[in-house]
Amino acid sequence: MALTLTPHADGRVRQNAAMGITRLAWLVTVLVALLTALLLLLSGYTGYAGLGVAVAISAAINLL
Repeated sequence: MALTLTPHADGRVRQNAAMGITRLAWLVTVLVALLTALLLLLSGYTGYAGLGVAVAISAAINLL
């Protein structure tokens, strides 16, 4: 994993590990599943909203 240098407001510079493309893809998957669950819940589809939350939790396991 590559390291990047990030300047702070106080003038110090620190090293940050770059986020991998697979981690970013799983994060986007979790966010889309949660958004879908929210929209389904607002539409009154509680069972499908619960399924969307379950998918989001399942995808979030890959972020650990």
